[in-house]
Parts: sequence; C-alpha cells; structure tokens
Amino acid sequence: MDVLFSSYVQDGSRDSSDWVEVSRIARSLLGHLRAPETLVKIRGANEPGRSSADVQATFLAFARQLGFESEKKGLFAAADLRLRPDYYLPLGQTGVLLEVERGKTTINNMDLLDFWKCHLCPEANYLFLMVPQELRQNMSMSPRKEFAAVDRRLSEFFRPANYTTVRGLCLFGY
Repeated sequence: MDVLFSSYVQDGSRDSSDWVEVSRIARSLLGHLRAPETLVKIRGANEPGRSSADVQATFLAFARQLGFESEKKGLFAAADLRLRPDYYLPLGQTGVLLEVERGKTTINNMDLLDFWKCHLCPEANYLFLMVPQELRQNMSMSPRKEFAAVDRRLSEFFRPANYTTVRGLCLFGY
C-alpha cells in the first residue's frame, strides 16, 4: 500500500513563495515515506495497539533533516493554551506544523484539533497532517477509512467562504 497524498491551498497563496517551498518540502517528505524500506516500517507501526509515536519514529530522522523540530515550545505562549505541535518547521515569516495521528484521528476529532492548533499558531500558516489510510484498533474491528474522512472534512476549509489562517494543508495517508 502506497502513501496517499492530498494538498489544499487558499487561492491567494497558490503562487506564493511560501507555498512553493511548502510544496517542495512536502514532495521530499512524501518521497521518503514512499521508499520501500519506510513503507515496511510504517505498515508495522500502524498495527493495532501501536501509537502515533511509533509512526513518527519511522520518519523522524528524515523530518529533522528537513528542519523540523520536535514539540517546539512557546509557539502558543500568547494564547496560554499549553499546546505543542508534534513538529514545527520555521519558514520565513511563517512555518509548518507537522502532526501525526493514529488511533484517535476522527474518533476524538484529533484532525480538527490539529487544524485548530495551526489556525491559532501565530508562527505557522501551513499544516502537514499524517493519518492512517485505514485504522483498526484491534484485529476483529472493521477498518475505518480515516484518510478519506479527514480529506473530506478538512477540504471544506479551503473553500473561500470557509478560509482560516491555515493557508495550506498537505495530508499524508500512511
């Protein structure tokens, strides 16, 4: 199973240098995630009983090479909400939050929480969100189509009437 990818950008940001750079970084990360050795690791990390930290461990070294910092502190200090992203990449006058979900993606609306965090973050206007294509909490459970559900839900924020401070989203389905 290959890693799926969707991206969305607000009309006014489509030709911006920020989005060009965000897209380049996303393609680089996607290439790494689609490498055969990474795919094997991701499949194992997405088994029932595993956590998002297990998924993160499959690509963390590469994300750091791209410049992402783990759990960057202080990004939400003004809001006093005690929020932290999984990873953050500064990018000129803005940045990218990278969030990885597994078991609670849509069950606990973690995809919406991640989008909200990016919306509130004064130092990031772009979100990379990694979610399972299919999720099983246990072997007897029918798989939930997480990627399709998240793609459908978050794409609505990129209709002009629904714009937020999140200018672009790169959604990865592992």
